[in-house]
Amino acid sequence: MRIVSGKYKGKRFDVPRSFKARPTTDFAKESLFNILMNNYVDFGEGLRALDLFSGTGSISLEFLSRGCSEVISIEKDFNHWQFLKRIQHDLGDQGWRPVHADVFKFVERLKDKFDIIFADPPYALKNLGDLPEIILSKDILSPDGVFILEHGKDYDFSSNTRFIEHRSYGSVNFSFFR
Repeated sequence: MRIVSGKYKGKRFDVPRSFKARPTTDFAKESLFNILMNNYVDFGEGLRALDLFSGTGSISLEFLSRGCSEVISIEKDFNHWQFLKRIQHDLGDQGWRPVHADVFKFVERLKDKFDIIFADPPYALKNLGDLPEIILSKDILSPDGVFILEHGKDYDFSSNTRFIEHRSYGSVNFSFFR
């Protein structure tokens, strides 16, 4: 896994082969961050990001590398969470907080607001189609914030009133909400 841009650009981390997570491809990740920077977000101090279903931490690391002051990464799998904690320790970045928790329970009790919320759930997650409504109904997205959902090709969120756009990069799809 490689960090594409920012202060940690080029850093690599070896993801254990036993991991079930599929990291977002570099091509899709680069495209995602180009879209964010050109259309939605001014990366820098004070920006807060929430990475749900964090997996390998690839997206969290990009948020940190590009200047987010605080990144919270939620991961339910204990081994993945331990991997995130090890990377966080190795980087020594105090702005990153990997949390071992179930995303739905964590979001249910969350009171903070975030400028960026990113979710990359397992594509086979039964209630993946409900995620935009679950996240957006919690009032945890700042007024100018953006919620990005990574999903498979079988989902269409364009009827959601807060949907703004969809981008596809091979098997990786991003839907954006405000």
